Amino acid sequence: MKQMNIDVAVIGAGTAGLAAYRAARAAGKRVVLIEGGPYGTTCARVGCMPSKLLIAAAEAAHELRHTAPFGVRVEGEIVIDGRAVMERVRRERDRFVGFVVNSVEGIPAEDKLRGYARFIDNTTLQVGDDVVVKASRVVIATGSSPAVPPPFRALGDRLIVNDDVFSWDTLPRRVAVFGPGVIGLELGQALARLGVIVRVFGVGGGVGPLSDPAIRDYARAAFQQQFYLDPEARVEDMTRDGDEVAIRYARLDGEVVTVRFDYVLAATGRKPNVGGLGLENTGLKLDARGVPLFDPATLQCGASPIFIAGDANNILPLLHEAADEGKTAGANAASYPDVSAGLRRASIGVVFSDPQIATVGTRFADLPAGGFVVGEVSFEDQGRSRVMLKNKGLMHVYAERDTGRFLGAEWIGPRAEHIAHTLAWARQMDLTVAQMLDMPFYHPVIEEGLRTALRDAAAKLAG
Repeated sequence: MKQMNIDVAVIGAGTAGLAAYRAARAAGKRVVLIEGGPYGTTCARVGCMPSKLLIAAAEAAHELRHTAPFGVRVEGEIVIDGRAVMERVRRERDRFVGFVVNSVEGIPAEDKLRGYARFIDNTTLQVGDDVVVKASRVVIATGSSPAVPPPFRALGDRLIVNDDVFSWDTLPRRVAVFGPGVIGLELGQALARLGVIVRVFGVGGGVGPLSDPAIRDYARAAFQQQFYLDPEARVEDMTRDGDEVAIRYARLDGEVVTVRFDYVLAATGRKPNVGGLGLENTGLKLDARGVPLFDPATLQCGASPIFIAGDANNILPLLHEAADEGKTAGANAASYPDVSAGLRRASIGVVFSDPQIATVGTRFADLPAGGFVVGEVSFEDQGRSRVMLKNKGLMHVYAERDTGRFLGAEWIGPRAEHIAHTLAWARQMDLTVAQMLDMPFYHPVIEEGLRTALRDAAAKLAG
């Protein structure tokens, strides 16, 4: 049995793990990066990047079908070559993964250890069958994986998760998507635009990350005009039948029907990868999911020399958050027992649907009761949006009643990914609505819609 003695052990070589490794190394510590699976982040391999590649193909197909209102006719049949679509998705995905792998290959060999880690005690890890790592501190950065409810597992290979989509050789004919959250909306709409027969089912009425009832209702109606979406579906039965899945459900008009699909895509959330770590040997207190209780500011688990970062802690499972958390965890592991709060940026979330969805700062559901005003704008008559025939959307901005401070926003609309950054910067700078209205707005741009919403909020603050 080989034994390694080091200062900091980082479990997981994804976005958070790499950031933790670099931060601890920068602090002058001896660090080992432990990885049992393939190198390459969730974002590059099965998340952000391959999904955007599929969405880009879907947008190209959609735009070709909708040129007539501009007086531009596309003559002849529009052909979607499923094999060519998926070949580009995989090729470009592999390119992005290659960048990550190359960065890992640049790490000294003595700082990398292949194998799955398991705690023997707080600072001792068994890695694989033949290595014991004795560390002074440990960073858990093991990421997350799709959470699949037990009833779905009876579908065998007809059940897929988002990871599987990007390994397809071609596009299937029919897919049922369960879960209209971020992943379900993005993939469901993209597949529908690429000619796949899609049904998206949900429970509880949720649409993406939206908590503002008015924005959620608008989004629901907007998407239902494009593809089948039932966020409050009544599914009565789902069975495997040969190479198909038969689903009996009540349609939006109430009629109960049975429809067959080639695949069922479970976009039902993700769970932290902590089950095989042997956390029961650490003495840490665990929550109901088996995740150690930790300080969200310092990422320290209790008073122990163990830190947890990225999707493994499930605070905000986003790449930029994982990078920030990894840096915080690595720096605090290096300086333990002296730890400090790390950088927490203004929250920002984007769904790359069409129209796009975005949330910034405090969500509607988390606003103080009675202590805020809501500024509103519809993008349906907004100048630039109408010029481009992208005039679908509704935005709410939230401002603190007593101070006029901008608190957050939820909306659906065109180019939301760009407006979201402007608003996140304003939130992080703690600007008031009045200060935001003093900023420049060019003409004609979609951001003028944001100005309208801010003016509405300002009028309500003054009243």
